[in-house]
Amino acid sequence: MRFTDRRHAGRALARWLRAPADDDAAGALDAATWPYGAADPLVLALPRGGVPVAAEIAQEFRAPLDVLVARKIGVPGSPETGIGAIVDEEQPVFDHRALEALGLAEDRLAPSVARERTELHRREDLYREGRPEPRISGRAVLLVDDGLATGLTALAALRHLRRRQPAHLVLAAPVGSRNAIAELSEEADRVLVLHRPDHFRAVGEWYDDFSQVGDEEVLAVLRAASSAA
Repeated sequence: MRFTDRRHAGRALARWLRAPADDDAAGALDAATWPYGAADPLVLALPRGGVPVAAEIAQEFRAPLDVLVARKIGVPGSPETGIGAIVDEEQPVFDHRALEALGLAEDRLAPSVARERTELHRREDLYREGRPEPRISGRAVLLVDDGLATGLTALAALRHLRRRQPAHLVLAAPVGSRNAIAELSEEADRVLVLHRPDHFRAVGEWYDDFSQVGDEEVLAVLRAASSAA
């Protein structure tokens, strides 16, 4: 299974969430979860790549859309290799097995954490446009990303959301590694991933167009969702 782009992936994921194709999906949202029968459901996207995916799901289920900004912490000299993640002012979530394998101490990553936290707050201010953060407590929350590789960013986001006491917390993505899905299933009430390949190397391999999502696209999607609400 491949996706043309993130919008296509979002539509495919939304259809699957509405009506799973097979028993192995183990994923369809039902009356006990999100959004059927749930009071005040909320779709939260992990920007930037998760935003166009989440927009399709929010539209399908007529649910409000917002963002939760999280930032990956990369290996020094190889920033694309994620070794941790942060949300808000909370302590970083690190992959301690990877730290040990690379011979890295957490304090050596402090400059990277500081840089990413600055960028995180820049994006929060930009995307919020003066809006308050959405209420999480007591709501059925669906967190959406464009794919799950290591799952570290989603892990940090789920732990942050859990502390804010949602009534139900679900993570969804079009594609993900089986290892990440298994680990994240311990943090969310359900992890719903449409495509779970046996051999997984990178999220981008499952998209024809995996070009970077820019700030302008994120803002356009959020504004459109707000005006349609």
